[in-house]
Amino acid sequence: MELSELRQMTAPDLRVKEHEAREEIFRLRLKLRTNQLDNHASYRRARRELALIMTLLGEKSRGEKVTEKKAG
Repeated sequence: MELSELRQMTAPDLRVKEHEAREEIFRLRLKLRTNQLDNHASYRRARRELALIMTLLGEKSRGEKVTEKKAG
C-alpha cells in the first residue's frame, strides 16, 4: 500500500490495517518455517508495511504532521 494512502487513513482504520498485517506476517512466518514460502521477499515486505503503519499510528497519537521527504 502506498504511503500517501496510509497517511489519509484515520487511526481506527490504521489499527485494522495493523491487525491484518500482523496476521499476514504470522501466516508468512509459518510458511517460511515449514519451507512452503516461495517468495521470501513477501515476508520482508509485510514486516516493513507493519513498521510503516505503526510509525504512522505513533505520529497520529502524538499529533505530528511530517512532510514527505523528496529524493534528491
